[in-house]
Amino acid sequence: MTPHLPRLTRARAARLFADESGAATAEYAIATMAAVAFAGLLVIIMRSDEVRGILTDLVRRALTVQ
Repeated sequence: MTPHLPRLTRARAARLFADESGAATAEYAIATMAAVAFAGLLVIIMRSDEVRGILTDLVRRALTVQ
């Protein structure tokens, strides 16, 4: 037996779609997932030998007194 769902009227739809409870939590979850994906991409980029060499050279030049 399927549960009886109330009819979706214009007034009921307006009430349901106007309720934004939980929207901030969903936005935080999406932003967190995007940040984790970006961090993962940075880790992959930073592990490459070419980027590591560029950064090492940059640090060496910054610490060398001429």
